[in-house]
Amino acid sequence: MYAELRAIAARHLGAERPGHTLQPTALVNEAYLRLRGLGGVPWHDRTHFLAIASRIMRRLLVDHARAKVAQKRGADVPRVVIHEGFDEGVQPSMDAAELIDLDRALDELAAAAPRLARLVELRFFSGLGIDEASSLLGCSTRTAKRDWAFARAWLLNRLTVGP
Repeated sequence: MYAELRAIAARHLGAERPGHTLQPTALVNEAYLRLRGLGGVPWHDRTHFLAIASRIMRRLLVDHARAKVAQKRGADVPRVVIHEGFDEGVQPSMDAAELIDLDRALDELAAAAPRLARLVELRFFSGLGIDEASSLLGCSTRTAKRDWAFARAWLLNRLTVGP
């Protein structure tokens, strides 16, 4: 399980700017501490556990990015741009401000359409395929593909146009 958590952490950090101060091991360790703090969560299966761990890692990176941006108050923050690779769940490199923008956009999407936001987290951050994500979400592959197309378009619009 540790190797899989480390691979997820490496995937998350691979989307970060070069020279990021966090390392995969530190991210896994911090995520583990947060997972322990969750208490009696009923884990449905291995995939469910890994998805929750990935979500926690994302939150940790966003918190880290917010702290970095807070140090650079007043900087002109660029918007994140989603390229074609986003379709396959390939993450573009993002700096702290772009990661914060993406996190805010995902929070907005989650408020309007929780399943779509969850699908983006599973595909983009956890690296799950459409079949694995649809299974975890309890919907058909066809529905997940339709949701994925909509979520990508919504995020592209939100992140390039702004709120």
